[in-house]
Amino acid sequence: MFISLRSFAYLKMFAVSATAMLILAASAVTAQSQAFSSSLSAPVTFVASDPDAFAAGGSTRGGVPPTAVGGIRPLSRLAFGTDVSPLGAGISATTNINQHLNLRANGSYFSYSGANFTTQGFNITGKLNMQSARASVDYYPFHTGFRLSPGVMFHNDNQGTMNLAVTPGQAFTLNNQTYYSATGANAVKGVGTFGLGNGSPAFTMTTGWGNSIPKSGRRISFPFELGVAFTKTPTLNFNLTGDGCDKTGVYCVDVATNPQIQQNIAIQVAKYRSDIEPLKTYPIASFGVVYNFNTRRSGARYR
Repeated sequence: MFISLRSFAYLKMFAVSATAMLILAASAVTAQSQAFSSSLSAPVTFVASDPDAFAAGGSTRGGVPPTAVGGIRPLSRLAFGTDVSPLGAGISATTNINQHLNLRANGSYFSYSGANFTTQGFNITGKLNMQSARASVDYYPFHTGFRLSPGVMFHNDNQGTMNLAVTPGQAFTLNNQTYYSATGANAVKGVGTFGLGNGSPAFTMTTGWGNSIPKSGRRISFPFELGVAFTKTPTLNFNLTGDGCDKTGVYCVDVATNPQIQQNIAIQVAKYRSDIEPLKTYPIASFGVVYNFNTRRSGARYR
């Protein structure tokens, strides 16, 4: 596995865009909430950002002492973190809406090359490139770290490529039919591609434990997440070139044009697609570390 300069540039770009996206989205939600609240007829309340104001001579109606009814203000905290999951190494950006809701964005990257294995006579060298970006709403129904997080994977560039080759003169199998690779420049070889959900956006649903913006005011947290991304059916294709022969090596045909071999390739590809179909529900399991800080004064509200 390697993390290239390209991956760092991608993650840096994601961090900037995710932060801007969170602030804009959260601002819209907060504005709607405040507009709705102002349209309701309610008793006048006293709001203070500093509890010490009462000790300095502040007064309340009817001599009733103030009661804290809110924690931190919307958009007053921002958190950045790192995590590891089946989507790769990731970074996250989170901001708060209220005591039950956070908005969160995640970006993940993973690249692996040099995967060498042999199956059905094919020597395969593969490369996997995973890039994705997600946005989620973290809902905390209780006053604990438990949360539910619906979201969407709006950037899905999770794919792989592979090179296939058959050793000259050796056997290979397609749809249970055995052929032999020609020798020399006509040896059988090919290329293949794999895609997770064909690059389409996907709905995600996760649950977890740990708040990126703890109500206790702690700066560091260690959230855990478990869930799935509902991607479309994975794609898989490969094409072959060269000559396939009988065991004697005397009778050979072009694998790229021979109807029987092409039919067997299509059936074999269909079997491989069936094997990877469960990946359309792609697992998400991550553990990370997050640091949060104040973006503005977040004094408690009183009434």
